[in-house]
Amino acid sequence: MRARVLIRPKEGILDPQGVAVERALPALGFSGVANVHVGRLVELDVEDVSQLEAMCEKLLANPLIEDYSIERPDAAPQPQDAGPEAPRR
Repeated sequence: MRARVLIRPKEGILDPQGVAVERALPALGFSGVANVHVGRLVELDVEDVSQLEAMCEKLLANPLIEDYSIERPDAAPQPQDAGPEAPRR
């Protein structure tokens, strides 16, 4: 099964890449941009989706400074008003 793991800095953790992007966008003529955060997207095919949490905790994310959320595009779609899956720690 195809899975996606979105990894981003935890709230309150310094995000120098996000700051750099946020400062550069107005210089390039883009206005109205704030709170930029830069993360990583890891896509992988797994046979056993129950192992995804352990993979994130042990290798894919640093649980001390990063949050992650797991997305399975093959899974049944959720209603749009439900919002994105909450970040996991």
